[in-house]
Amino acid sequence: MSRLYEALRQMEKENIKLDPIAAESAGPVELLNGVIAESTGLEETLATKVNISVGSRLVAFTDPKSLGAEKFRALVTRLENLRPQRELKSLQVTSSIREEGKSLVAGNLAVTLAKRGHSNILLVEGDLYRPRIASLFGIDQRQGLSDWWAAKDANLGQYICKLGDMPLWFLSAGIAEEQPSRILESTRFAENFAKLGGLFDWIIVDSTPMLPTGDANQWSRLVDGTLLVVREGFAPVKALKKGLAGLDNPRLVGIVLNDALDAVEKYESQYYIGPKDDENPPDGPK
Repeated sequence: MSRLYEALRQMEKENIKLDPIAAESAGPVELLNGVIAESTGLEETLATKVNISVGSRLVAFTDPKSLGAEKFRALVTRLENLRPQRELKSLQVTSSIREEGKSLVAGNLAVTLAKRGHSNILLVEGDLYRPRIASLFGIDQRQGLSDWWAAKDANLGQYICKLGDMPLWFLSAGIAEEQPSRILESTRFAENFAKLGGLFDWIIVDSTPMLPTGDANQWSRLVDGTLLVVREGFAPVKALKKGLAGLDNPRLVGIVLNDALDAVEKYESQYYIGPKDDENPPDGPK
């Protein structure tokens, strides 16, 4: 939570001209406790039925025995192993440009975490320009971040719904917003996002691509780390370098190489989903 504390301190100084002396005298625990004290409980959230089609490529849900699903379980294990080494409770999933698969990675990652059964997971549709998560899960676009912003005095927790019977909650992007950056850079959102951090074990944000907008950088101020999705043979190296340079402090936790199928991958696929030994015994007919 220290990442959110730092963001709150900075945003308060920039946006509401907080007295610098008062800001320095207030301790981190005191300030942050004031933000989290009014957290909304999860018991009031409504459950929403998911309608995921096989073609959605949410393999963690539709095909848990597949090689793809196993890859996401391996990714979750690596993320869990990082937690004793560094603060890691929330992360954004981003890419350099569009169409690299960041939304699919975010959705599969959230489902995989939820299926472990001992954690409460929040999946945030953080791309307010082109939200994709709702359609991936087969649910109607519902009120979300932009609607909360327009309501002025609403509680952000009221816009969260539970997905099916998993310990997985969802916060949508909501209606189209002309200037999403106004939401992400506001003290009001930082405070409410901090409240959510007190309710969930993991928060996964499907962020915008790093280019051409600067929203991924705004999210990087609020989360503990960045998971970068790179589609093999798709994103120009120049765009990738430019996107990373645009993040003040990306705090990369890893890179997911999407659509990669080299010789090792082919072997793994054949081993994992190929014929069983008893279907082609080594001592069978020549």
